[in-house]
Amino acid sequence: MALPAAIRRRVPDRVRHSARARALALRIGLVPPRTMHSPGESALLAELARGRRRAVEIGVYEGASALVLARALPLDAELHLVEPFGTGMEFWEPADEQAVKAVVARATRRRGGPQVHWHVQTSEDAGSGWLAPVDLVFIDGDHSKAACRLDWELWSPHVAPGGVVIFHDANGGDPGPTAVVEDLFGEGGAGRRGWRVSARRDTMVAATRTGST
Repeated sequence: MALPAAIRRRVPDRVRHSARARALALRIGLVPPRTMHSPGESALLAELARGRRRAVEIGVYEGASALVLARALPLDAELHLVEPFGTGMEFWEPADEQAVKAVVARATRRRGGPQVHWHVQTSEDAGSGWLAPVDLVFIDGDHSKAACRLDWELWSPHVAPGGVVIFHDANGGDPGPTAVVEDLFGEGGAGRRGWRVSARRDTMVAATRTGST
């Protein structure tokens, strides 16, 4: 069980800001993973995950959104987590691989599912060799426009009709994802055929596949 926030605030800065100490605290459950999403976004992510059979998250960081997915997916579903843990991540301070894996494993072990599959590689490497159909893709990795658009191009063809692609920081939250969503689904968007925007919550945008493209 995580320590109460009031106690965590009393920890000296030299300990709180130590990457090694944080990794240990995450691994044994003394602190929760840093969340990068609003309460509304987490609620929407959970809502969209319910009943899905195979979900992919691109960009896991410390695992907060992976926990949302793990708690909402059916017990016999598959959760694929794509995170390079430092490889090619000059734009972001990477999280500790073993600590984040422990956070997710603890939650799924207690619940009895879903099945978690880690892909410790870039989204480009994972998506280039992907073959299985999916019904949820959460794009929350590299937030540059080029990388976010590549995530869409690589993963959206695998989404079955009725499935959903969710973009984080794409509703005015970050210039890259916001521009990609506007290009795809704004006026004259070339990539929206067979898709429709089905939900917006804070900076999160969800697009549902309505048919084959």
